[in-house]
Amino acid sequence: MEITLLKCKLHRATVTETHVDYEGSCAIDETLMERAGLREFEQIHLWNVTNGERLTTYAIRAARDSGTISVNGSAAHKASNGDILIIAAFAAMTPEEADEFAPTLVYVDAANRVKQVSRSLPAQA
Repeated sequence: MEITLLKCKLHRATVTETHVDYEGSCAIDETLMERAGLREFEQIHLWNVTNGERLTTYAIRAARDSGTISVNGSAAHKASNGDILIIAAFAAMTPEEADEFAPTLVYVDAANRVKQVSRSLPAQA
């Protein structure tokens, strides 16, 4: 049996672009993808903190250190420039693998620059 756990997330990324007339996907600054452990074309979930929209798409690379978070294709109707997103990916693993696993959490500032990277969930207040 396998279970699905959070693999990684980019927390509170700011949408910098939207392009309806693009075939789809979410372009993410290559540095952010590397820090989170996201692969190009990997399935991702976009949770729009600003408007409550939730959708599934895939990641593509944007220019390194550009700060780009571009929501493309039909998903562009669900986000606007300046919206705040949580971008998450999940992985299937055995319970034994899950016992040894911690997700990579990347916290960014308003310009989508890395503020902090964590390999475990933050303590709850």
